[in-house]
Amino acid sequence: MAQTNDTPTAARQARAFEQATEKIRADCVQGRRIVCGRILKIFPDGLVVDSGYTNLMRPPLNKSWLVPGTAQATRQPNLIEGNEPGCVCVGLVFLTALPRSRSAAKPRPYDYVVIEGYPAGQYTYTSVGTIQRTVRRFAAALPTAIRINRDLAGIKPPVPPPPAALDSK
Repeated sequence: MAQTNDTPTAARQARAFEQATEKIRADCVQGRRIVCGRILKIFPDGLVVDSGYTNLMRPPLNKSWLVPGTAQATRQPNLIEGNEPGCVCVGLVFLTALPRSRSAAKPRPYDYVVIEGYPAGQYTYTSVGTIQRTVRRFAAALPTAIRINRDLAGIKPPVPPPPAALDSK
């Protein structure tokens, strides 16, 4: 039985894809942040959030990722974002891949969010008139962050060899 040249190449491509995916996953886990802040703008694919409202992480507000805007929350004036996994995110961010709310409530402007997010590149939006803003993008789901980062890096899954190549002897 003769070995085709496609088989080792396909196996190498699959291994390279898996290694790249695992590196992206590790980077996402290392860069995860707690996004806790006020919703400023709502888009079909996510929310612009002013993060840094650390007192949203207190009970009973931390029972759900979505907190009504009627909650009392303030932002610490001199808060600086740390560089450790799981620290509080500070500043404007775009949050995507949102979970469904248990209460079927939909996010509204000036509500709050408290959720762990994984880095997923950047997001550019129009804030007022024609003013464009670019902010960090976070995904609330790790698989979504991995997919977005893989797409940004141009990493494509390997294409399996055509069936004819597998049948040749």
